[in-house]
Amino acid sequence: MFSFNRRDVLLLSAAWFLVVAGLGLRLLLAGHFLLSPDEANYWQWSRHLAPCYHDHPPLIAWTIRLATHFLGHSEMAVRLPTILGLTIAGAYLLLLARRAFSPLCALQVTLLSQGILLLNGAALIATPDGLLLACWAGVCYHAFVALQEDRRASWLVTGVWFGLGLLAKYTMLLVLPSLFLCLLTNRSQRSLLLRPAPWQALGLGLLIFSPVIAWNAGHNWVTFRHVLYQGGVSEATPFTWKYLLDFLGAQAALVSPLVFLLLLGAAWRGWRGIPPWVEHQRYLLWMCLPTLLVFCGLALRSRVYGNWPAPAYLSALVLIAALYGPGPDSRLGARRLWRWTVLTAWCMTLPVLGQLLYPLLPLPIRYDRTARETRGWDELARTVHERRQAMERPGETFIFGLRYQFASELAFYVPGRPETVSINRWTRPNVYDFWQHDEALLGKDAVGIFEGEDMVERVAGLFERAEPAEKIILRRRSPWFGQEEFASYYLFRGYGFKGGLHWQPRDTGDIRVSRTVAEPDISP
Repeated sequence: MFSFNRRDVLLLSAAWFLVVAGLGLRLLLAGHFLLSPDEANYWQWSRHLAPCYHDHPPLIAWTIRLATHFLGHSEMAVRLPTILGLTIAGAYLLLLARRAFSPLCALQVTLLSQGILLLNGAALIATPDGLLLACWAGVCYHAFVALQEDRRASWLVTGVWFGLGLLAKYTMLLVLPSLFLCLLTNRSQRSLLLRPAPWQALGLGLLIFSPVIAWNAGHNWVTFRHVLYQGGVSEATPFTWKYLLDFLGAQAALVSPLVFLLLLGAAWRGWRGIPPWVEHQRYLLWMCLPTLLVFCGLALRSRVYGNWPAPAYLSALVLIAALYGPGPDSRLGARRLWRWTVLTAWCMTLPVLGQLLYPLLPLPIRYDRTARETRGWDELARTVHERRQAMERPGETFIFGLRYQFASELAFYVPGRPETVSINRWTRPNVYDFWQHDEALLGKDAVGIFEGEDMVERVAGLFERAEPAEKIILRRRSPWFGQEEFASYYLFRGYGFKGGLHWQPRDTGDIRVSRTVAEPDISP
């Protein structure tokens, strides 16, 4: 039980206010910029419900389907699940910091976490990471309670969050070595490994995850092949520093340099046992360090995306707030460092969020990924729709993209939101290989888009005849650089499709090579 004085109540009230205010701000922003290509792809998944998909488990698709069912198909509805996911994660961090340390620590970790660029990006760009954050935070909190109280109910709730996390993203598996090593290296808690409750929690989580395993077993393990490929299994280079340095630089940028340095300092203190160091801090370090080390190891042989280790920073934020945040024993220098840490995080995040709405920063368009990915899709889709309506047989004309991202953006922004096709022949295998097959489209006409003039002749070879490709240039108005071209596409019109949708591997030894089966659409 906890007893709080008036000051503690005020601190906790302020922390909860920040969580709710962060939710409100993200909801306001979410509907004012277009879907990025990956978001449109996950929305497209939600129109084809399945127990699993080529790239990821199904939770992102299921939750988007639920949101759009009640709120309609809009940018805000697509992003609502991940926005709520970060809110849940923030609430759990608050509760964990309060239980492990103090209401003051709860306020400090909330103040910091709400301003981290990596976490805000995971919420405002609808990807599996936003849902994974909620599940990982749930495991961190309920496992902590279970370790303190050894209650079966807490272990089972931990298992539920673990299972949901596996339905969000396979990265959730990395929470297992964290918990196992935490128990194994703690003499006072090691005996818990011999009790049934932790193993029951594990079994419950795997039971929740079992539809994904069953689906993959029936589809030649395509999702796991994809994950292994991303992990560098097919890479010929055994070791390189380049990717690791890129990865570390990306981490420092996404969580802010001071947060990253404080985390390294906390890891050093934990390794050396430098006081003050208590059991709770040790738990938090175990809940982040193995995941970061795994991705550092992967970065020694293949490219690792900056968002992949995002859940590891949840417990890390609580840890550095406890070690370096203001408290009764903190020194003036430490308090100043903490203020600069929080201020730096917010100063790096707010301009990027503003950039989603208007080009506030003096960034040339080639460096402004935000603008390139969240602008122009509606304009491009209207043009595709007009060209389709002008075709000889508009009712027998399908819309395609030469990448699944383009096909998904067109599916969302073309009036009427028609089903679209991704011609994967020259790109990589993806979920469209399960939804489409040549036989259903043979002889039909098509309107589509792609990048690169060199692809015109290749695409034309898939049709009986084709019109000259039309180049479409998209521009934005920047207060710094005037009119800037940020994308160019080729709009293609072909007649009499001859087939050739599916990916053709260049190397038969590619681990992604598998039997792909077009599945029926089970959506109403």
